[in-house]
Amino acid sequence: MDLCFLSEHRNKLAGGLTIGNKKRLEVARALATEPELILLDEAVAGLTSSEVKEMVNVIVRLKEEGLTILMVEHIMEAIMPIADKIVVLASGQKIAEGKPADIVHDPVVITAYFGEKFSKRLHGEGNQ
Repeated sequence: MDLCFLSEHRNKLAGGLTIGNKKRLEVARALATEPELILLDEAVAGLTSSEVKEMVNVIVRLKEEGLTILMVEHIMEAIMPIADKIVVLASGQKIAEGKPADIVHDPVVITAYFGEKFSKRLHGEGNQ
């Protein structure tokens, strides 16, 4: 509970928790099995910006404790501070793989996520 920042909620029923706390409770439940690897599937989906930051803090702490994490996530704000390596899929096909700093600047990834018009503007093309 401490690792997932849930200690102050230890006497509350799960149904009375916020969505962010419920998501951290899901992680805490998985950790109770003492796994060597944990799979997180869109762990920050539906969370507010502050809740995303809280969950990222939890996941970073898990990583620092030596837990292997495989995370499926589409919110770049969440994955960038966590990942050592990112694999980007678009329509089920791998379009990029590498370190976060490389992925964030990959033109194929930018086009897939934000569209061709945004990619052209970002690279100074098509300015009127």
